[in-house]
Amino acid sequence: MTETIVAPAAGRSAAAPGALGPLGLFTVLIGAALPLIDFFIVNVALPTMGQDLGASESVLELVVAGYGLAYAVLLVLGGRLGDLFGRRRLFLCGMAAFGLTSLACGLAPDAGTLVAARIAQGAAAAAMVPQVLATIQSATAGPRRAKAMSLYGATAGLSMVAGQILGGVLVAADIAGSGWRSVFLVNVPVVIVGLVLALRAVPETRSQRPEPVDGPGTVLLAAALLALLAPLTEGRAAGWPLWTWLSLAAFPLLAGAFYAVERRADRQGRTPLVPPSLFALTPLRRGLVLMVPFSIGFSGFMFVVAVALQRGAGLGPVPAGLALAPMAAAFFLASLAGPRLVARFGARVVTAGSVLQGLGVVLLILAVRADWPDVGFVELLPGAAVAGTGQALQLPVVMRIVMSEVPPERAGVGSGVMVTTQQASLALGVATLGTLFLSLVPGMGMRDALVTTLVVQLAGVVVTALLSLRLPRKVG
Repeated sequence: MTETIVAPAAGRSAAAPGALGPLGLFTVLIGAALPLIDFFIVNVALPTMGQDLGASESVLELVVAGYGLAYAVLLVLGGRLGDLFGRRRLFLCGMAAFGLTSLACGLAPDAGTLVAARIAQGAAAAAMVPQVLATIQSATAGPRRAKAMSLYGATAGLSMVAGQILGGVLVAADIAGSGWRSVFLVNVPVVIVGLVLALRAVPETRSQRPEPVDGPGTVLLAAALLALLAPLTEGRAAGWPLWTWLSLAAFPLLAGAFYAVERRADRQGRTPLVPPSLFALTPLRRGLVLMVPFSIGFSGFMFVVAVALQRGAGLGPVPAGLALAPMAAAFFLASLAGPRLVARFGARVVTAGSVLQGLGVVLLILAVRADWPDVGFVELLPGAAVAGTGQALQLPVVMRIVMSEVPPERAGVGSGVMVTTQQASLALGVATLGTLFLSLVPGMGMRDALVTTLVVQLAGVVVTALLSLRLPRKVG
C-alpha cells in the first residue's frame, strides 16, 4: 500500500511530501485542540448546567461521558475513513459537524437534548481528530515532522488544562446572558475560521490502494469500549445495578473476540481495523502502554480538582479554573524547550518529566492538607507549576515516540489507535479517580478524599516513571 498526496486547490502550490506548511499545521492543530478543550471545558460548567436545566447528577455525568464514549469508540473508524476517502475531506466534514453539534449543545432546551448533542459532538470529533496526526505523518518529513509532532503533543496537553480555565471564564462572563451555553457556542466562530483555513492550507492525503472498512472489527471494538467505559462512568450515579457488572464481565470476552478477528484478518492479508502487526513496532507498543496511566491521572486530576474547589473550597467558576493557570503556563513554557531537550537526552526526558510531575503532586497534597479549605491560586501555584512542567516533558515526547516508526500508508490507523488509547484513558480517569473521590467524600470529608485521590494519582505517576525506562532511548 502506498501513499498519495493530492494537489491542493488552485491558488496554492502543488503539494509534495513536506507540503504541510506553517498555516496548514496551525489549522490542523486547531482541529486537535477543539475536542480536547471540549472534553474538559464542561467540568467547571456542570453545576450551572444542573441548576439551569434541572438535571440530576447522573444526567450531568452523561453530558461528560456521552461525549467521551462516542469520541473513543469511533476514533479508529475515523482514521480508517480518512485513509479511504481522503484525510483533508474527513477533516473538513468532521470540523463542520463539530461546529453544528456545538451549536446544538449551546441551544439545547433541555438536558436530554444536550446529552444527545454531546454524543453527536463526540462522533464529529472522532471523524476530525485522527486526520490531524495522519496528515502530519504523511505530509511532513524529517525535522519538520519532529517539530510538528512536538507541537501536536504540546497542543494536546495545553488544551486539556486551558479548557478547564476557559470554561470558568466563559461561565462567569455570562456573555449576552448565555451562561454555560457559551462554553459550546464559542466553538462556532473558531470552526468557521478553521474551515476557511483548511480549504486553503491543508493538503489532501490518502492511500492509493485503501482497504475497505473492517465491519466486524469496528463493531467488536465499539462493543468492547462501551462494555468497559459505560458502567465505569455511569455505575456510581446509578447505584451499580446488575447491568454494570454484566457489562464489565463482558469486556474481556469482547476484547478477546476483537483481537481474534483482527489477528485472523491480518494473517489473511486483509487490513483489519487495528492490525495486530502494528504492535510489533516497539516504540508504538511501549508508548501506548505508558500513555494509559498518564492520561488516567491527567483527566482524573482535572475533574476531581474542579469538583473539590467548587463544592469544597467554595470557589466560583473563574477562581476554580484560574487555580490551574500556573499548570497551563508551565506546560506551555516547558513544551517550548522539549524538542531541544529530546535532541540531547532522548526518551530520558520522559523519565525526568515523571519525576517532576510526582514532585508537583506531592506539593499539591501538602498544600491541600495545610490550607484547606482556604486554597486557591496562590496555595496551589508551586505544585501546579511543577506538575505542569513535568507533564509537558512527557506527553509531546510520548506521542512522537508512538508515531515514530508508523509508515505513512498506515498513518490513519496509527493515529486512530493512539488517540483512541488517549481518549479511552481520559474517560477512564474521570470514571475511576472521579468515582473514588466522590465515593470517599461522604465518609472522609472533602479534604481527606481529595488527598487520598491525589495519593492514588501519585502511585500512577510512579508507574509512568518506571514504564518510561523501557522506551527506546532515541526519539525519532
